[in-house]
Amino acid sequence: MSAEPTDVVTAARVRGAVPMIGAFVCAYPGRSAAALAAVFVAGLLDGLGMSMLLSMLTLTTANDVNHKPSMPEQVATRIADFLGLQPTAPVMLTLAITLIALRAGLTLVANKQVGYTVAHIATDLRLALIRAVMGARWSHYLQQSVGRLSNAVATEAQRASEAFQYSAEMAAMLLNSLIYIGIALAISWQAGVAAAIAGGLLLALLHTLIRSSRRAGQHQTRLLTSLLSAIGAQLVAAKPLKAMAREDHVDALLSDQMRQLRRALRRQVVSREALGALQDPLLAIMVGIGFFLSLVLLKMPLASVLVMLFLLARVVGYLSKTQRAYQQVVVRESAYWALIDGIDAAHAQAEPKGGDRMVTLSGSIVFDHVRFRHGDGRLVLDDASFVIPARELTVIVGPSGAGKTTMLDLVVGLLQPEAGSVRVDGVPMGELALRPWRRQIGYVPQDSVLVNESIAYNLALGDEDLGEADLRDALRAADALDFVDAMPEGLQTRVGEGGSRLSGGQRQRLSIARALVHKPSLLVLDEATSSLDAEAQAVVIDTVRRLKGRLTILAVAHQGLLIEAADRIYRLADAQVGLVRGPVGAANAATQEHGT
Repeated sequence: MSAEPTDVVTAARVRGAVPMIGAFVCAYPGRSAAALAAVFVAGLLDGLGMSMLLSMLTLTTANDVNHKPSMPEQVATRIADFLGLQPTAPVMLTLAITLIALRAGLTLVANKQVGYTVAHIATDLRLALIRAVMGARWSHYLQQSVGRLSNAVATEAQRASEAFQYSAEMAAMLLNSLIYIGIALAISWQAGVAAAIAGGLLLALLHTLIRSSRRAGQHQTRLLTSLLSAIGAQLVAAKPLKAMAREDHVDALLSDQMRQLRRALRRQVVSREALGALQDPLLAIMVGIGFFLSLVLLKMPLASVLVMLFLLARVVGYLSKTQRAYQQVVVRESAYWALIDGIDAAHAQAEPKGGDRMVTLSGSIVFDHVRFRHGDGRLVLDDASFVIPARELTVIVGPSGAGKTTMLDLVVGLLQPEAGSVRVDGVPMGELALRPWRRQIGYVPQDSVLVNESIAYNLALGDEDLGEADLRDALRAADALDFVDAMPEGLQTRVGEGGSRLSGGQRQRLSIARALVHKPSLLVLDEATSSLDAEAQAVVIDTVRRLKGRLTILAVAHQGLLIEAADRIYRLADAQVGLVRGPVGAANAATQEHGT
């Protein structure tokens, strides 16, 4: 069963106490326990299989009638007796093969559990990051790079899940090593100790390569984040760059980062291959020394020597695989902690939940002595008081950069004033139930955001509560139904990447339809006609005129057509809001309209 995304992040709080594998085990205790139990039982079965083989070899090669069976041989004989079988060589061989086959089946079960968990980890980390970022303050979101977030979701989450896979492999190899060392000690404590020492020396000799891999992995994570952020920014500007023949600037900007990433990957490859190249000859040397010590110095029977050599090779081999797996873990570990740091940073900037009061926007939105400045210190509003009446078209004008979009963000609740208040039907924004308030808002940005899916998908955005009738009503209200019905596939027509198969006016009318599909009380138009030609502007303005009186419309605009249709116009300049058109005294009517 999958952990909740929050569990993955909560489990990461053990970072200071246990390694990363501990965080995964805490987040997925059931699957982790099942995998480790299967690995442990598989190792025991493999050990028993080795005991059977040792008994079989002893029965076929031992000529000494005074031969004293070792503990593994005694265990094998007792198992045969328990099953009512005669402990002959063929019987022992059959039992050994059966136990080893069972071990393979349990190993498959363990690997399946690990595979399922890897898939859950990648999904849960991605969801945790997306939810944390989307739940953060708008100011935090604006500081994030789209390329960096894309890299985290696509690459870092996958690398982090692979870290769990290699961690599980490392734990399995280490557990098997301990089981084989135990069997070796049962046959000959001297040989068992020698096997343990040999494995420890092998790990110690090659640990430098592990440290090199860790550094390469950390450098790789930093470079990928920076590189993909830069690539994302450049691809957004691809059209003007190509139009001005400036593609070479992209190459110059990214080439240095590409070279650094290549060097980091090269160091990672060198460390990995050096580890593999050195492990094999060291393993052969240790096996040879073990054979000499067991047969010549310890005077062990040939059958026991053969089994001991096999055990020694297994122990050192498993320890080698443990080290290789650990190398892969440290290469990927930085991706996991980078993800967790990103999630923690977003949680630290979590957006306030607001209050619990509900409104319907039947009266007005009031800015009452509002003061707001951006994080860079630039003052946008200074003691601004004005009214946005319900069921009217209010337009905000002013020079570029004056802060018109910031005023919309204050209405939506994405930003909070540092002084004064924004009230909806007399309720301060801080006391509103924020999400229900936003569910009453339809928002149309300057550039329509459409994905390469059907018109129906772009309108509903996955909301299964919306039926075809709801979509058609919204299209009709946005004067878009005729052109949609004229398309061969109607609502199922794909719009192309970014709506490339549609005209600018069609894209914007679909954006208006999407904003209207939930039947909002407030329609916000953020320079929604500024990128359209005159004909497309006229069509969209006609749509807005027909919507007047049915809902409250708040727009930021530069074009004359929308301004001409406005019931009330405010001008924002130099942090001051002035009334251009509307009832006399409307700009200062905040206190009169609500008796405050």
